[in-house]
Amino acid sequence: MVVHGVGRGKQPSLAQLRAFAAVAEHLHFRDAAAAIGMSQPALSGAVSALEEALGVRLLERTTRKVLLSPAGERLAVRAKAVLAAVGELLEEAEAVRAPFTGVLRLGVIPTVAPYLLPAVLRLVRERYPALDLQVHEEQTSSLLEGLGAGRLDLLLLAVPLGVAGVTEIPLFDEDFVLVTPQEHWLGGRADIPREALRELPLLLLDEGHCLRDQALDICREAGRVESAPVTTTAAGLSTLVQLVAGGLGVTLLPRTALQVETGRNDRLVTGYFADPAPTRTIALAMRSGAARQGEFEEFAVALREALADLPVRVVPDGD
Repeated sequence: MVVHGVGRGKQPSLAQLRAFAAVAEHLHFRDAAAAIGMSQPALSGAVSALEEALGVRLLERTTRKVLLSPAGERLAVRAKAVLAAVGELLEEAEAVRAPFTGVLRLGVIPTVAPYLLPAVLRLVRERYPALDLQVHEEQTSSLLEGLGAGRLDLLLLAVPLGVAGVTEIPLFDEDFVLVTPQEHWLGGRADIPREALRELPLLLLDEGHCLRDQALDICREAGRVESAPVTTTAAGLSTLVQLVAGGLGVTLLPRTALQVETGRNDRLVTGYFADPAPTRTIALAMRSGAARQGEFEEFAVALREALADLPVRVVPDGD
């Protein structure tokens, strides 16, 4: 039993917070102890000591299971946040001592990952072998949530984002092209006017993909009305181009995706827009004021060099 007030003034230790967070996650002492490499008696003692230090009861213990008390449910969230913050502090201290070492959690959007990751991974392997790169492919909204929560360190995605507290480092601009079935009247042309998008049967990605929003913005700029038909049935670009090959419509692809997605399908034809072609900008994004900002900026310089052979226009350093 915890006597309220007895432990006031005591500071909980990280070991106690780690033990409580493990129990809160597993709701089982044996599983929690195994998860953090601690003996079960030591784990139980650490949680009891935390309850005494905080002056609140965190758990309801029965013979069969462990439950969080109302206070425990609230404080479990805080404990997890504290442990995450401490982990970030240690990672950043390690990065300061030796840049390009330790863990780098990179988030990438699906319409970039398959086409740029080979160059990114080759760069890390050859120039930063001590860097533990962990890649997470997610949609933009999820990536931004992960960046803000500290789950991710750096993002590779389309900008502008217009999000407070996020700094963007532009890498390159790339044109969009029109992918059509083989016999389409626009297939193979090099001077397609944007106005051609007004009435075309357009195939797009599902909602949530930033590429869908970019394509719709391009169509609106071209004068396409909201009532013009847009068929949305694809979760990825590979499916999208197969639908085009089957004659269901046309689609817009970024240039970096073109060779991978259409190179082996002779039923697809590419058309190019007249200047100025519609474009998108790909950038690295980080938390503003991040302790590793200098490291990330140096990484951006190296990444621009690594991507120079792709069909893109690299943004000069400092722009």
